[in-house]
Parts: sequence; C-alpha cells; structure tokens
Amino acid sequence: MEYIELNTKQKIPALGIGTYRSPKGEVGKAIKIALETGFRHIDCAYFYGNEDEIGEILKETFDQGKIKREDVWITSKLWNIFHDPKDVQEGCEKTIKDLQCGYLDLFLIHWPVCFEKRNDLDLLPRKDENTMSTVDIPLIETWHAMEKLVEIGLVKSIGISNFTKERIEEIYEKAKIKPVINQIENHPYLQQEELCEYCRKNGIQITAYSPLGTSHFKKENPSLLQDPIILEIAKKHNVSPAQILIKWQIQRGNTVIPKAVKPEHIKDNFECLKVKLTEEDMKQIATLDRHFRFVNPLNFWNIDVYGEANKK
Repeated sequence: MEYIELNTKQKIPALGIGTYRSPKGEVGKAIKIALETGFRHIDCAYFYGNEDEIGEILKETFDQGKIKREDVWITSKLWNIFHDPKDVQEGCEKTIKDLQCGYLDLFLIHWPVCFEKRNDLDLLPRKDENTMSTVDIPLIETWHAMEKLVEIGLVKSIGISNFTKERIEEIYEKAKIKPVINQIENHPYLQQEELCEYCRKNGIQITAYSPLGTSHFKKENPSLLQDPIILEIAKKHNVSPAQILIKWQIQRGNTVIPKAVKPEHIKDNFECLKVKLTEEDMKQIATLDRHFRFVNPLNFWNIDVYGEANKK
C-alpha cells in the first residue's frame, strides 16, 4: 500500500474504498472482503445510511484481532443538518457509535451547505418540491466546532468536502486547525487542476471521489470506463480501465476512494497498485478534461455549490 503524509504528519493510505450507495445487506460483506484484500482506508458518511452495518464488520474484525483499529483509516462526514455548532458533536458521535470504531481518523464537512435540522432522520428537508430548506450558518462557526472534536479526542483530523477555493478561504485564515483534506469529485473529465494546485500550496491533500464516473444521477452521462483513450491505455498495460483511472489519481498525488461492492471489483481496484503509468499515459489522460460534473447539487438540490450556474 502507498501512503501519503498529511499536514498533521499522519499517513493516509492512498487507496481507499468508498461506500456511497453501497446497499445494506451488501456493504458489510464488501468491507469484509476489502479488509481481507488489503484495503486499510474506508470512506463513510452519516448520509449514506449504512454506517451501522459497516460498524458490525469493523467490530467483528477488531475483536478477532485480525487487524488492529489503529491500522485502519476511517473517514466520515458531517451531514448538512448538523452544521449548527451545537449539533456538530452530536453528528460526530452518532457516526462513531454506528461505526463502533472509538474515534475517527478524519471527519469532513460533507458539503459547504447547511440544511434546516428538523430531526435526525429528515436528511433532505425541503421548503417545497424544488427548494431545500437551508439555514445561513457561517462555515467558520461550523469549523470551530469541528476543531473542538479534535481537542476532545473524538477525531484525529478534520477536513472538508466539495469546497471551492472561495469556500476554503472562508475558513482557512481564521482556522486554528487547518483542513487536512478536501474531498472532491475528480476524474479525467473533471481534473480541477486549479483547485488541486491551490489546495497543495496550502497543505490540503486532495481525495478524489467518483474516480470512475457514475451513471447514478443521469443514465445518459458519458462513460469514463468506455473512453477510447482509457481503453487504449488499459489494453497496453493489460489491465482494466478502472485500474488505469484509479492509478492515475495516485500518480498525481491524490488519495482516491472508488466505490465497489462486488468482490471481483474490490480486488480489481486493489490490483491497481501494481500498475505504473508512463509519462506519455499521464499526458494522454490529461487531454480528456472537459469540466464535466457527474455530481452537481444544482441538478438535485437546485443549489449552486460551485458558482457555475451562469457559466457555459
């Protein structure tokens, strides 16, 4: 396994397994297989609704002594209804209880958007059919509450997710603890080099989600796994297109969290660590950038998180 050192001097496994939309009844088995395969980095979130099942496998694994808790990097995320400073610790504790992991290695603000908190189960509160019920809480207030989680030992480090440069600037200078990671959608069709470079300069590691793309939001989305250049490079190395897409992230210095449930996909993803892309491969993949988002809240929340609503 390759590791990347964060600004806290912690070392995070470069390759992890994502769990978004991993169904209950399947996600536990997937995590068990992932750990047996060699994964030591699991990406979770309260919003995914499956942390309790993941927690059962983690407890079983740690209790059996097969793998130590300190050898597994566990990330989770603060959901949008818990942004009020008085709710941040509650949001974190719910996750730790479900995951049965004692503490989190990393806790992220999932989105730079605050929703009204009606109860713990209404995760997507709406004013009407087309409008989310949002609340105006400055991100720096939420961030200071996140910092307290580090101080009391619930989490080892804190970070952000889906933050633009402008959103990072809202918290960076006033933060006592700087974000260690910005987890963003990243793949050859959305390379975000400007944002990645800004984060690097400020000591913020990039974690790439949806590295293989997704058809979840729109079936007609383009397929990264069928891209002619990706297929050509995969054929040259005699590996799968997924392995090319994942290793491309690692060779750019990013951590990466492809989701997988099927055993063959989990094992295939892990095997990417053996792949070595050439400089020419990297240059070819760099030409694929088209600023295409598979995941855009403008489409499902009608919220312009990225400030791109009026851009062509």
